Amino acid sequence: MSVAIIINPLSGGSSPAKGRRRAELAVAALALSGEAGDVFVTEHRDHARELAAAAAKHGARLVIAWGGDGTINEVASALVFGPTALGIVPSGSGNGLARELNVSRHPEQAIAEALKATPRLIDAGELGGRLFFNLAGLGFDAHIAMCFDHDTSGRRGFRTYARLTAREMFRYPAGTFCLNGVTVDRALLVNLANSGQFGNGARVAPSARVDDGLLDLVVFRESKRLGAIATIPRFFNGSFERAKGVTVQRVERVTISADQPIVYHVDGEPVKGGTVLEGRVHPAALRVAVR
Repeated sequence: MSVAIIINPLSGGSSPAKGRRRAELAVAALALSGEAGDVFVTEHRDHARELAAAAAKHGARLVIAWGGDGTINEVASALVFGPTALGIVPSGSGNGLARELNVSRHPEQAIAEALKATPRLIDAGELGGRLFFNLAGLGFDAHIAMCFDHDTSGRRGFRTYARLTAREMFRYPAGTFCLNGVTVDRALLVNLANSGQFGNGARVAPSARVDDGLLDLVVFRESKRLGAIATIPRFFNGSFERAKGVTVQRVERVTISADQPIVYHVDGEPVKGGTVLEGRVHPAALRVAVR
Protein backbone atom coordinates (compact mmCIF):
# COMPACT_ATOMS: atom_id res chain seq x y z
CA MET A 1 0.00 0.00 0.00
CA SER A 2 1.50 3.28 -1.14
CA VAL A 3 -1.43 5.57 -0.30
CA ALA A 4 -4.39 5.38 2.06
CA ILE A 5 -7.45 7.63 1.83
CA ILE A 6 -9.49 7.78 5.04
CA ILE A 7 -12.99 9.20 4.70
CA ASN A 8 -15.27 10.52 7.42
CA PRO A 9 -18.71 9.96 5.84
CA LEU A 10 -20.47 12.38 8.22
CA SER A 11 -18.14 15.40 8.17
CA GLY A 12 -19.67 18.74 7.30
CA GLY A 13 -23.23 17.50 7.69
CA SER A 14 -22.86 14.69 5.18
CA SER A 15 -24.66 11.33 5.20
CA PRO A 16 -23.82 7.65 4.73
CA ALA A 17 -24.99 7.87 1.10
CA LYS A 18 -22.67 10.81 0.47
CA GLY A 19 -19.95 8.87 2.25
CA ARG A 20 -20.31 6.06 -0.27
CA ARG A 21 -20.03 8.54 -3.12
CA ARG A 22 -16.90 9.97 -1.54
CA ALA A 23 -15.40 6.48 -1.41
CA GLU A 24 -16.25 5.85 -5.06
CA LEU A 25 -14.63 9.14 -6.05
CA ALA A 26 -11.51 8.31 -4.03
CA VAL A 27 -11.18 4.89 -5.68
CA ALA A 28 -11.54 6.50 -9.11
CA ALA A 29 -8.94 9.16 -8.26
CA LEU A 30 -6.41 6.53 -7.23
CA ALA A 31 -7.08 4.52 -10.38
CA LEU A 32 -6.61 7.62 -12.53
CA SER A 33 -3.28 8.38 -10.86
CA GLY A 34 -2.02 4.84 -11.34
CA GLU A 35 -0.90 4.72 -7.71
CA ALA A 36 -1.54 1.73 -5.48
CA GLY A 37 -3.72 2.53 -2.52
CA ASP A 38 -6.66 1.71 -0.33
CA VAL A 39 -9.79 3.63 0.63
CA PHE A 40 -11.31 3.39 4.09
CA VAL A 41 -14.51 4.83 5.56
CA THR A 42 -14.56 5.54 9.28
CA GLU A 43 -17.18 3.95 11.49
CA HIS A 44 -16.66 5.62 14.86
CA ARG A 45 -14.68 8.27 16.72
CA ASP A 46 -10.92 7.61 16.72
CA HIS A 47 -11.31 5.14 13.84
CA ALA A 48 -9.40 7.50 11.54
CA ARG A 49 -6.49 7.49 13.98
CA GLU A 50 -6.46 3.68 14.08
CA LEU A 51 -6.60 3.39 10.30
CA ALA A 52 -3.85 5.96 9.80
CA ALA A 53 -1.58 4.26 12.33
CA ALA A 54 -2.05 0.93 10.56
CA ALA A 55 -1.35 2.49 7.15
CA ALA A 56 1.85 4.11 8.41
CA LYS A 57 2.95 0.86 10.02
CA HIS A 58 2.52 -0.91 6.69
CA GLY A 59 4.70 1.62 4.90
CA ALA A 60 2.25 4.05 3.30
CA ARG A 61 4.05 7.11 1.96
CA LEU A 62 0.88 9.22 2.17
CA VAL A 63 -2.35 9.13 4.16
CA ILE A 64 -5.10 11.45 2.93
CA ALA A 65 -7.69 12.58 5.49
CA TRP A 66 -11.07 13.39 3.94
CA GLY A 67 -13.05 15.27 6.55
CA GLY A 68 -12.94 18.27 8.85
CA ASP A 69 -10.37 19.47 11.36
CA GLY A 70 -11.32 16.70 13.81
CA THR A 71 -10.68 13.97 11.22
CA ILE A 72 -7.45 15.66 10.18
CA ASN A 73 -6.39 15.78 13.83
CA GLU A 74 -6.98 12.04 14.25
CA VAL A 75 -4.98 11.14 11.15
CA ALA A 76 -2.20 13.65 11.81
CA SER A 77 -1.85 12.46 15.42
CA ALA A 78 -1.05 8.99 14.06
CA LEU A 79 1.50 10.31 11.54
CA VAL A 80 3.27 13.03 13.58
CA PHE A 81 7.02 12.58 14.17
CA GLY A 82 7.11 9.93 11.42
CA PRO A 83 7.97 9.71 7.70
CA THR A 84 4.43 9.29 6.36
CA ALA A 85 2.92 12.48 4.95
CA LEU A 86 -0.59 13.82 5.50
CA GLY A 87 -2.86 14.83 2.63
CA ILE A 88 -6.16 16.65 3.08
CA VAL A 89 -9.54 16.66 1.36
CA PRO A 90 -11.53 19.31 3.29
CA SER A 91 -15.19 18.56 3.98
CA GLY A 92 -15.80 19.83 7.51
CA SER A 93 -17.70 22.67 9.10
CA GLY A 94 -14.75 25.07 9.16
CA ASN A 95 -11.73 23.47 7.45
CA GLY A 96 -9.31 25.77 9.25
CA LEU A 97 -6.05 23.97 8.52
CA ALA A 98 -7.02 23.19 4.92
CA ARG A 99 -7.78 26.86 4.30
CA GLU A 100 -4.49 27.88 5.88
CA LEU A 101 -2.60 25.48 3.60
CA ASN A 102 -4.60 26.53 0.51
CA VAL A 103 -5.96 23.06 -0.12
CA SER A 104 -8.51 22.88 -2.92
CA ARG A 105 -12.16 22.48 -1.89
CA HIS A 106 -12.67 20.22 -4.93
CA PRO A 107 -12.00 16.59 -3.87
CA GLU A 108 -10.56 15.39 -7.18
CA GLN A 109 -8.14 18.30 -7.31
CA ALA A 110 -7.18 17.99 -3.63
CA ILE A 111 -6.37 14.28 -4.05
CA ALA A 112 -4.42 14.85 -7.27
CA GLU A 113 -2.37 17.64 -5.70
CA ALA A 114 -1.63 15.60 -2.56
CA LEU A 115 -0.43 12.67 -4.67
CA LYS A 116 1.96 14.89 -6.64
CA ALA A 117 3.14 17.23 -3.87
CA THR A 118 6.58 17.21 -2.31
CA PRO A 119 5.86 17.00 1.45
CA ARG A 120 6.79 19.96 3.64
CA LEU A 121 7.19 20.11 7.41
CA ILE A 122 4.83 22.01 9.70
CA ASP A 123 4.69 22.40 13.46
CA ALA A 124 2.35 20.65 15.85
CA GLY A 125 0.96 22.06 19.07
CA GLU A 126 0.13 20.30 22.30
CA LEU A 127 -2.29 21.31 25.05
CA GLY A 128 -3.18 19.20 28.04
CA GLY A 129 -1.27 16.27 26.55
CA ARG A 130 -3.29 16.34 23.31
CA LEU A 131 -1.84 17.28 19.94
CA PHE A 132 -3.32 19.88 17.63
CA PHE A 133 -2.32 21.11 14.19
CA ASN A 134 -4.60 24.07 13.57
CA LEU A 135 -5.44 25.63 16.94
CA ALA A 136 -6.49 24.89 20.50
CA GLY A 137 -8.33 27.10 22.89
CA LEU A 138 -10.35 27.68 26.00
CA GLY A 139 -13.13 30.08 26.69
CA PHE A 140 -16.09 30.75 24.42
CA ASP A 141 -14.91 28.71 21.42
CA ALA A 142 -14.26 25.68 23.64
CA HIS A 143 -17.73 26.13 25.15
CA ILE A 144 -19.28 26.16 21.67
CA ALA A 145 -17.26 23.08 20.70
CA MET A 146 -18.70 21.27 23.72
CA CYS A 147 -22.23 22.41 22.86
CA PHE A 148 -21.73 21.23 19.27
CA ASP A 149 -20.48 17.86 20.48
CA HIS A 150 -23.55 17.44 22.71
CA ASP A 151 -26.08 18.83 20.23
CA THR A 152 -29.01 16.48 19.68
CA SER A 153 -30.52 18.10 16.59
CA GLY A 154 -28.81 15.59 14.32
CA ARG A 155 -27.53 18.42 12.12
CA ARG A 156 -23.84 19.08 11.67
CA GLY A 157 -22.05 21.78 9.74
CA PHE A 158 -21.65 25.54 9.86
CA ARG A 159 -25.34 26.34 10.42
CA THR A 160 -25.35 24.39 13.67
CA TYR A 161 -22.22 26.23 14.84
CA ALA A 162 -23.89 29.55 13.98
CA ARG A 163 -27.10 28.60 15.80
CA LEU A 164 -25.25 27.53 18.94
CA THR A 165 -23.05 30.63 18.89
CA ALA A 166 -26.10 32.91 18.69
CA ARG A 167 -27.81 30.99 21.49
CA GLU A 168 -24.82 31.07 23.85
CA MET A 169 -23.49 34.55 23.10
CA PHE A 170 -25.17 36.20 26.08
CA ARG A 171 -25.15 33.15 28.35
CA TYR A 172 -21.44 32.41 28.51
CA PRO A 173 -19.54 34.12 31.36
CA ALA A 174 -16.02 35.33 30.62
CA GLY A 175 -13.44 33.57 32.80
CA THR A 176 -10.31 34.19 34.83
CA PHE A 177 -7.12 32.31 33.97
CA CYS A 178 -3.50 32.44 34.97
CA LEU A 179 -1.14 32.41 31.97
CA ASN A 180 2.51 31.79 32.83
CA GLY A 181 1.90 33.28 36.26
CA VAL A 182 -0.04 36.34 35.07
CA THR A 183 -3.72 36.58 36.02
CA VAL A 184 -6.06 37.49 33.18
CA ASP A 185 -9.67 38.28 34.06
CA ARG A 186 -12.73 38.66 31.84
CA ALA A 187 -11.09 36.42 29.24
CA LEU A 188 -13.57 35.54 26.53
CA LEU A 189 -11.05 33.70 24.36
CA VAL A 190 -7.63 32.16 25.00
CA ASN A 191 -6.23 30.51 21.89
CA LEU A 192 -3.01 28.74 21.02
CA ALA A 193 -2.77 29.15 17.27
CA ASN A 194 -0.52 27.07 15.04
CA SER A 195 -2.36 28.45 12.02
CA GLY A 196 -4.40 31.62 11.90
CA GLN A 197 -7.76 30.05 11.05
CA PHE A 198 -10.82 29.27 13.11
CA GLY A 199 -12.31 28.14 9.81
CA ASN A 200 -14.80 29.52 7.30
CA GLY A 201 -12.41 32.40 6.67
CA ALA A 202 -12.43 33.62 10.29
CA ARG A 203 -8.86 34.41 11.36
CA VAL A 204 -8.13 34.62 15.08
CA ALA A 205 -4.37 34.90 14.58
CA PRO A 206 -3.65 36.44 11.16
CA SER A 207 0.11 36.51 11.80
CA ALA A 208 0.43 32.87 12.87
CA ARG A 209 2.57 30.59 10.71
CA VAL A 210 2.43 26.80 10.68
CA ASP A 211 6.19 26.42 10.27
CA ASP A 212 7.79 29.12 12.45
CA GLY A 213 8.46 26.90 15.49
CA LEU A 214 6.13 29.01 17.67
CA LEU A 215 2.49 29.24 18.71
CA ASP A 216 0.54 32.49 18.81
CA LEU A 217 -1.05 32.91 22.25
CA VAL A 218 -4.11 35.07 21.58
CA VAL A 219 -6.10 36.46 24.50
CA PHE A 220 -9.32 38.45 24.13
CA ARG A 221 -10.45 40.27 27.29
CA GLU A 222 -13.88 41.84 27.00
CA SER A 223 -15.14 44.96 28.72
CA LYS A 224 -18.75 44.62 27.57
CA ARG A 225 -20.42 41.75 25.71
CA LEU A 226 -21.90 44.05 23.07
CA GLY A 227 -18.41 45.40 22.43
CA ALA A 228 -17.12 41.85 22.01
CA ILE A 229 -19.88 41.10 19.51
CA ALA A 230 -18.93 44.22 17.56
CA THR A 231 -15.46 42.76 16.95
CA ILE A 232 -16.85 39.78 14.98
CA PRO A 233 -16.26 41.43 11.56
CA ARG A 234 -12.59 41.75 12.47
CA PHE A 235 -12.25 37.94 12.30
CA PHE A 236 -13.05 38.16 8.60
CA ASN A 237 -11.10 41.26 7.56
CA GLY A 238 -7.77 40.25 9.12
CA SER A 239 -7.74 42.91 11.83
CA PHE A 240 -8.72 40.92 14.92
CA GLU A 241 -5.23 41.21 16.44
CA ARG A 242 -5.73 44.99 16.54
CA ALA A 243 -9.11 44.87 18.28
CA LYS A 244 -9.52 46.40 21.75
CA GLY A 245 -8.78 43.83 24.45
CA VAL A 246 -6.74 41.52 22.21
CA THR A 247 -3.12 40.63 23.00
CA VAL A 248 -0.84 38.28 21.06
CA GLN A 249 2.40 36.66 22.17
CA ARG A 250 4.61 34.20 20.31
CA VAL A 251 5.43 31.34 22.67
CA GLU A 252 7.14 27.97 22.77
CA ARG A 253 5.47 26.96 26.04
CA VAL A 254 2.65 28.17 28.25
CA THR A 255 1.14 27.08 31.56
CA ILE A 256 -2.57 27.83 31.94
CA SER A 257 -4.36 27.45 35.25
CA ALA A 258 -7.78 28.21 36.72
CA ASP A 259 -9.59 27.64 39.99
CA GLN A 260 -11.85 25.00 38.43
CA PRO A 261 -11.44 22.28 35.75
CA ILE A 262 -10.86 23.80 32.33
CA VAL A 263 -12.91 22.94 29.26
CA TYR A 264 -10.73 23.33 26.18
CA HIS A 265 -10.62 22.13 22.60
CA VAL A 266 -7.97 20.81 20.24
CA ASP A 267 -8.81 21.38 16.56
CA GLY A 268 -12.44 21.82 17.52
CA GLU A 269 -12.76 18.65 19.60
CA PRO A 270 -13.80 19.47 23.20
CA VAL A 271 -11.95 18.09 26.22
CA LYS A 272 -12.58 18.38 29.96
CA GLY A 273 -9.23 18.94 31.62
CA GLY A 274 -7.89 19.65 35.07
CA THR A 275 -7.14 22.99 36.68
CA VAL A 276 -3.70 23.22 35.04
CA LEU A 277 -2.90 22.80 31.35
CA GLU A 278 0.55 22.72 29.80
CA GLY A 279 0.91 23.91 26.23
CA ARG A 280 3.89 23.67 23.90
CA VAL A 281 4.96 23.59 20.28
CA HIS A 282 6.67 20.71 18.48
CA PRO A 283 8.59 22.32 15.61
CA ALA A 284 8.69 20.62 12.19
CA ALA A 285 6.77 17.63 13.52
CA LEU A 286 4.42 16.69 10.68
CA ARG A 287 4.89 16.15 6.95
CA VAL A 288 2.06 17.52 4.84
CA ALA A 289 1.58 16.96 1.12
CA VAL A 290 0.09 20.18 -0.21
CA ARG A 291 0.74 22.15 -3.38
